[in-house]
Amino acid sequence: MLAYDYMVLAGTQGALGHRKKDRLFELIERMRLPTVFFAEGGGGRPGDTDYPVVSALDTRAFALWARLSGLVPRIAVVAGRCFAGNAVIAGCSDLIVATENVSLGMGGPAMIEGGGLGKVDPDDVGPLDMQTRNGVVDAVAADEREATAVAKRLLAYFQGRTPPGGEPDQDGLRDFIPERQRRAYPVAPIIQTLADEGSVTFLRERFAPEMVTAVMRIEGRPLGVIANDTRYMAGAITSDAADKAARFMQLCDAFGLPLLSLVDTPGMMVGPPAEETGLVRHTSRLLVAGAALRVPFIAVILRRGYGLGAQAMVAGSLHEPLLTVAWPTAHLGPMGLEGAVRLALRKELESIEDEDAREERVRELTVDAEHNAKALNAAALFEIDDVIDPAETRSLIASTLTAAGDASAPTGDRRFVDTW
Repeated sequence: MLAYDYMVLAGTQGALGHRKKDRLFELIERMRLPTVFFAEGGGGRPGDTDYPVVSALDTRAFALWARLSGLVPRIAVVAGRCFAGNAVIAGCSDLIVATENVSLGMGGPAMIEGGGLGKVDPDDVGPLDMQTRNGVVDAVAADEREATAVAKRLLAYFQGRTPPGGEPDQDGLRDFIPERQRRAYPVAPIIQTLADEGSVTFLRERFAPEMVTAVMRIEGRPLGVIANDTRYMAGAITSDAADKAARFMQLCDAFGLPLLSLVDTPGMMVGPPAEETGLVRHTSRLLVAGAALRVPFIAVILRRGYGLGAQAMVAGSLHEPLLTVAWPTAHLGPMGLEGAVRLALRKELESIEDEDAREERVRELTVDAEHNAKALNAAALFEIDDVIDPAETRSLIASTLTAAGDASAPTGDRRFVDTW
């Protein structure tokens, strides 16, 4: 555990302080110690007289801290003001827990003014509302006491199994999916029902809410989960959603957490506005991250699994996970079924002059397509492994992970975890 003290020169980073920190970073690497860093502070210390220096750019702290990526879990706790070098410490961490009074930024007011960018109040540099919406902060706490508890909770997911927790009533899973295919629903209650009671921690909740990332336990075993939330963008894979899930996959893979994917997506987001975000590269990142996974991976199709977005949610193919199952009302297809009907039968539909009659024909053909796209048909052709009773999902996940063996951090070449 490391902590800057804001009461001592505003928690700034002096030369001797760096040496002290560097020593611990090297011991952390040698001893493979999970680390919590309370990073509050003002960054580098201009005019430091502790050590003869010109540029101080030979400081090793940032290289040593970054080198721990993928080696040990690192959690940064940020309260109050955290700027420049202190912010880099937080930014290089695996997870950031921030308090409600945080202001987190690459440059504090002095650096902003020194760069000719005007005067900014310290608390306006990077407030919590900004840093949760843009995805910088993973978890929020009211104050440092609560942030410490959250950090301990997060560390525990990386430290193996615990005694099994309480099991919620699994029969309720049969009623979570709306009968109407187009009706949105929250996916968080499904995750909380599958997990041991009280064991779920959601990460980056306000950033790309169409993609849910969380850590949880099933029968005491820690695992990560990604899931589509149909209340936002209909659960489509946006650039931000892909980044959020891909980075989370890397984190789980580095530290031996099995992964569960809960799929309900119409596919990749499309259209010129989406392409302006660099969609081609960002969404492809999710496929590359999935293909590189070394930990056990399980996929459950909750309702819709369409197109490349669904393939990205299952690491590139329905046959990549150890187990791919679907709930009974699920549908799978190469793209959204109504859209497929309109494209494939365009000439026939255009020949129907009456608009109401044309739309009625679209509905009829879509119903036919939905019948063919049923999960049972996909299972009959061995595109997926099985169609299951939703109430059996938790036990099936647990038994599959037991068969896979207790996951530990993969050995071999170490991989760093992207900061984004």
